[in-house]
Order: sequence, then structure tokens, then C-alpha cells
Amino acid sequence: MLEVINDFLSGKVLIVLIVGLGSYFTIRSRFVQLRHFLHMFAVFRDSLKGNAGQLSSFQALMLSLAGRVGAGNIAGVGIAVTLGGPGAVFWMWVTALVGMSSSFFECTLAQVYKRADGDGLYRGGPAYYIQHGLKRKGMAVVFSILLLVTYGFAFIGLQSYTVTHSLQNAFAFDPRHTGIVLAVLLAITFIGGIKRIASVSDLLVPIKTLAYIGVTLYVIGTQIEHVPAMLETIFKSAFGLDPAFGGLLGSAIVMGVKRGVFANEAGLGSAPNVAAVAAVKHPGAQGVVQAFSVFLDTFVICTCTALLILLSGFYTPGFEGDGIVLTQNSLAAVVGDWGRMFVSVALSLFVFTCILYNYYLGENSLQFLTRNRAALMTFRGLVLALVVWGSMQDLSTVFAFADITMTCLAFVNLVALAMLFKVGLRVMRDYDEQRRIGVKQPVFDASKFTDLDLDLKAWPTNPPADAQPQGIPAAQR
Repeated sequence: MLEVINDFLSGKVLIVLIVGLGSYFTIRSRFVQLRHFLHMFAVFRDSLKGNAGQLSSFQALMLSLAGRVGAGNIAGVGIAVTLGGPGAVFWMWVTALVGMSSSFFECTLAQVYKRADGDGLYRGGPAYYIQHGLKRKGMAVVFSILLLVTYGFAFIGLQSYTVTHSLQNAFAFDPRHTGIVLAVLLAITFIGGIKRIASVSDLLVPIKTLAYIGVTLYVIGTQIEHVPAMLETIFKSAFGLDPAFGGLLGSAIVMGVKRGVFANEAGLGSAPNVAAVAAVKHPGAQGVVQAFSVFLDTFVICTCTALLILLSGFYTPGFEGDGIVLTQNSLAAVVGDWGRMFVSVALSLFVFTCILYNYYLGENSLQFLTRNRAALMTFRGLVLALVVWGSMQDLSTVFAFADITMTCLAFVNLVALAMLFKVGLRVMRDYDEQRRIGVKQPVFDASKFTDLDLDLKAWPTNPPADAQPQGIPAAQR
């Protein structure tokens, strides 16, 4: 029954909402993700700068990538190719393209409605822009509960199971012992709060991402002469034009969109919780950075995995097996048996940072519902217990349930995004206008948005002097 409900919600309803609204946001914003594409790299460079005591935009990006770049980039791509053929990769790209627009607006709104949490830290996300933007506290509470259940509990147990059993297959480690070690490492990180979580992500995310991209690019490089033909196969299969994969057209679309959504999380309402923590000069800048993270997740990392699988010679039409095994064996077919161990180690890093990300999402939801210190400590204890318990359980039923709650989560967020889209457009146009007249780093002036329920501690009404346009006389300004 859970599988039937899940297939309907995530395989039909979610796809229509994600692609439909993402396309609408893209058109209404005049293709914001393409207009700002080159600008993304400049904003990414500027995000490396931060103020003492505050989390930088780069740290927020690394924390969001900790969640976006995870098992979905390894196992998820493998599943998409197995069930949908090479054409599924094309539909993952399409989903990411429109998803970049959705991510821009949900993360921009998260910044607009964020609240100062003391010591230069902030909290925000869909629950906050639902409450302060739509004035619907009940809807915000429902979102927070769904987020807490889905990411704070269910997905953490699943990820614990994934990493401990992957290490068991590669190195024969006892899952119980691995689960305990994992729980201890997480406990040490949790104690430091969001700053330590961000610092650990800041360290591990670039390492795991660059190492994984490097190895996959090596495989692609050894097969470079076959890449044009494989890209042609991907495009033909996406439209049912390749005879070998002609019967998989429907599956290619469904699996490509579904796995693409779950890999980059654009529109699901999870990333905005992390995007809101950064201290930035304008909400639009964080929207641009988070749109860049969707690009990096799908167009770079997922594409690397897909080409690794398709070029290895291991994959054949009709392959039966799970996504992790497919990726492990594809790498091993090119580099030898150490490839299986590399995928397992990479997956361990991916999952560890994903658990940190999911924990923070759960904590942020809990803090929205209650500021009780005892509740927070209880939540931490339950998460650590779940990590140990999940390492020894088959959680397929929990996974199906979590998929359903996540789809409901996305539904609530997408409805809120649609209702607040005009606010998002206003903020985007303010950002674009400042860039047009020469401001290198646009600054958000709350006095222009007095009709919005803003936290003036987060967004002061007097922009700093360094926000003036560069090289433009005052009279012209």
C-alpha cells in the first residue's frame, strides 16, 4: 500500500508540480538561472569571504551541498539508468535546469524572512516564510513536523543503514561497530552546534566532491573517444529514438525527473533551511549561490556518475541490481577492484555529511516548534540512537514512508512558493536593478520593503556606504 501511494505521489503529483512550477518560475523570471549563470561564479568567489562570528555564504553552500551531494549522486543515478536507460540522464538535466529557478526563489525567500538567532547567526526556511510571508502559522507547523519526521528521523536511519552495509560489503566491517563509531563522530560534531556542523561540512564536502569528480573524470578521460557517441545515445534515448532503449521512454522521463528531484532537492523545501543561515548583503546573492549548487549537483556530479556507468562497459540494457552495485562494478571494470572500495569510502563521506545536513534540518524544525533546551537534547539523543539502530535494520518500509512525507513536504513548500512568488520577483528585480546600475555586490534595504514582515536585526534599513555603485557619479545615481 505504501508503495502504491508513494508511486502516485512522487511519480506523478510531485513530477507535475516540480517541473510545472519550475518552468513557470523560469519563464516569469526571464530565465533567471541562465541570465545569472556566469554571475554565479563571481558570487561563488565572493562567498568565500565572511565576517568573524558569522556563517559565510560559502559555508551555507557547503552545508547545502552536504545534503544535495549524497547517495542520490551514486545510487540514485544508478537506479535511474537501470530503470530508465541512458535517456533518464537527459530528463535529470531538464529537471535540474528548471529546478535552478525554483531553488533561486525558495532560497531567496528564506533569506528575506530569516530571523536573527543571536551572535550573528540566523534561522529561516519555508516554515519561516510561510508564517511571516503568508501569515499561516498552522501551515508552517505542518511543514516543520513533516521536515522533522522526514529528515530529522527517517532519512538519518536510512543513511546509517546505507553506509554501514556498504562498508561491510567492501571491508567486512561489522555494521554494529560501524554504527557506534558513526554515532560517536556525529555526537562530537553536534555538540558544537551549527558552527561546527558548517565547519565540518566546509572541510569534507570539497574533499569528497573533488575526489569523486577526479576519479570519474579519469574514467571518462580513458574513454573520451566514446563520449560523443554516448551523449548521442542519451539524447536519442530520452525521446525513444534509440532502438535498444525504445521501450523505456516513459520510464526514462519518470525516473529521470524523480531521481533528479531527489538528487538536487530543488523545490522540496529542505535547502532553504540551510540557505537562510548565511550572513549576506542581499537575499538574491544567496539565491544565485544555491542555484549554482543545483548545477554542480546534477550537471557536474550526476553527469560524471552517469558517464562512468555508461562508458565502463559493465552496464547493459536490462541490467538488474541496485544502484550502488552498478556504480561500484562500473568503476571496478575500468580501474580494478579498488574501485569498489573507493565508491564505498566516497559513499561513507557523502552519507556522513548528509546526516549532518539532515540533523540540522531536524534541529531547525524543532527550534521553530519550540525553543526548549531539553527538547533539543532529547532530539540529539534520539538521532544518535537511530544511527546505531538503523545500522542493524532493513528500513525499506521506513524509506517508503519517508518518501511519502517528503512528497507532502514538497507540496506544502511549492504551494507557499507559488503564493509568495510576487515577493520573490520584487527581490529579484531589486537585485537585478542594482547590478544594472553598477553595484558589484547589491545590498538589501529593508526600507524598500516595509510592507513585508522582516526582522530588522537581520535586515537593517540603512545600507552600508560600500554598497554605492562603482564609477557612477552621484548625480546620475
